[in-house]
Amino acid sequence: MAPQERTPCCEEDSHQNGTIQNNLSNIDLSGSFINKGYTPDESDNTKSENEEKRKKATDFDDLLPYVGEFGIYQKILFLMMIPFAFFVSFVYFSQIFMTIVPEQHWCWVPELANLTVEERRGLAIPPKPDGPFSHDRCHMFSADWAAALAQGRTTPDDEWPIIPCTSGWEYNRSDVPYETIASQLDWVCDKDNLAATAQAIFFCGAIVGGLVFGWIADKYGRIPALVGTNLVGFAAGIATAFCNTFWSFALCRFLVGLAFDNCFTMMYILVLEYVGPKWRTFVANMSIAIFFTLGASLLPWIALWADDWRTYALGISAPFIIAAATPWLVPESARWLLSQGKIDKALVIMKKFERINKSKIPDKVLNEFTEATQKAIKESEADSKTYSVLDIFRTPRLRRNAILLIIIWMAISLVFDGHVRNVGSLGLDIFLTFTIATATEFPADTFLTLVLDRWGRRWLACGSMVISGIFSLLATTVPIGGPSATLAILGRFAVNISYNIGLQYAAELLPTVVRAQGVALIHIMGYVASIVAPFVVYLANISQELPLLILGVLGIIGGVLCLLLPETMDTEMPQTLLDGENFGKDQKFWDNPCFPRTDKEVNTETYTPSTYQEDHFIRSLPASGSRASVRASIRLSTRSKRVPRMLAAFSIKSLFRFYEEELQSLDHRRSVRRNSTT
Repeated sequence: MAPQERTPCCEEDSHQNGTIQNNLSNIDLSGSFINKGYTPDESDNTKSENEEKRKKATDFDDLLPYVGEFGIYQKILFLMMIPFAFFVSFVYFSQIFMTIVPEQHWCWVPELANLTVEERRGLAIPPKPDGPFSHDRCHMFSADWAAALAQGRTTPDDEWPIIPCTSGWEYNRSDVPYETIASQLDWVCDKDNLAATAQAIFFCGAIVGGLVFGWIADKYGRIPALVGTNLVGFAAGIATAFCNTFWSFALCRFLVGLAFDNCFTMMYILVLEYVGPKWRTFVANMSIAIFFTLGASLLPWIALWADDWRTYALGISAPFIIAAATPWLVPESARWLLSQGKIDKALVIMKKFERINKSKIPDKVLNEFTEATQKAIKESEADSKTYSVLDIFRTPRLRRNAILLIIIWMAISLVFDGHVRNVGSLGLDIFLTFTIATATEFPADTFLTLVLDRWGRRWLACGSMVISGIFSLLATTVPIGGPSATLAILGRFAVNISYNIGLQYAAELLPTVVRAQGVALIHIMGYVASIVAPFVVYLANISQELPLLILGVLGIIGGVLCLLLPETMDTEMPQTLLDGENFGKDQKFWDNPCFPRTDKEVNTETYTPSTYQEDHFIRSLPASGSRASVRASIRLSTRSKRVPRMLAAFSIKSLFRFYEEELQSLDHRRSVRRNSTT
């Protein structure tokens, strides 16, 4: 059973036994824990079918089966994720195509403007037969060009001094056929670090944006945060097109960075909160695999179509204004409304689901849910105990796990972003290479959906990171061009897998009481690592092998460190700090879900009070301040054994139909297993 999955343990009504509390329905009796307080009675079989299946509604997820776990309205919301997935891909990757510079450039000599390109370069530019380019890109000969032309010279004089470029550069636009801000402002030679600096400033904005809009989302709701972050991206993106200096461009990119992640994450949260647990795996994975990948893959071709960096900036920023219509199209998070005590507003939204999905929540269920929610709010207000992120560093095992998670996530973020931005150094067409590399997100997400809950997090994270590192290192040993690009793309595919695992790992390993703060800290440290990534890629100006060499070493180190973490597959998420400290103590280093230990004793009569005690057993959705905490909620159902058939589905409608059939089959098998256990 995947962590956080809310699976009813039994279908019989437990009201006959007063010792059985409602929250025991959260415990899977098909697992290792057996509830000794419940003994099946023959009278249970005489209950009506509706009474057998219904349990008291105490959680928001209890209402979803009545309105439909993935009905018409949820499918509409799923499709509404498309523009926001495009927006986040535009924000993340767009700067690459604004700041790329043609590889071949040389000093511009105005006095030789009447000569052909070859004649100018042959006369004024020093040759470099031993480098990757046949000419010097940053220096020129100093001479009396009028006299040289009068003499009819076509070759330089060996006595002419060599000086840096004085009048700018000219570019061979065969590889980048449009003007970028870097070529317009000559960010080359002694200024070639400015593009990397602007990208680092973008990630600084992302850190601030995560904190600011995360606070807005918790204080004023998901919709205000979603609209606000997209409108900031719209305004700053439009302003980018009018920049004429480095510092104005850097300021605009900082402001665009405020929108990064949250311009999609808030919508991501909303849709996940309104679909049933069985469908969250499908919705979360397919929204990234299809929508995000499609948006990112289109970016280079939009840049080529625009044929100018200013037009490109306007074209990819203008659609963000669509987000202004969000309050009239997308409902506020009912879970957030409930957390704020706004029960009536939450129920109004559920009535809308009823109307569109043509379903009905029984009045008795609504009354039970309202009473349980009001009680939970009062208990929450009465509980004055607060925790800080520092609590995860107070005990040795929890501290070790937290530090490992930070280091591993920083390595993953740096390797991932490094591969994204290193496509221009692979010796092939950057537009085609970027598209192919980005398209690896789809098979990576699909593969992860198939194997994550079979192979586990620990060894899969290790293997994917190490494989990424190996391919990156191999790419430095082959010729630049097709061979190195192929190996680098395979490295990108592998790190895509580890990136998605890493997003989930922290939320499953940290205790509930500090999960939101801990995940936010880890996510911010990932941004810090991403700030370094542009400078790692910049090292290609010194040696084309250096970026891949660094990414390869970091990938292997990060992968090996994953083995020091405990496995979280098929385990209950820790709730208290004590649970977090004790988590995984019974695991061995070589434990692997694919090869379970045969000598492991399973205790079927006892359980850890701090984890399963009725007063503390709470299965809450992780806080939504960052993508890391959101991705943790996507693995809420056990994967189907026949998911490979999904690869044969060529439309979203057929994917819906396929996944529904698989869930029905899975429910049947679970029911049979529960009945046999009883």
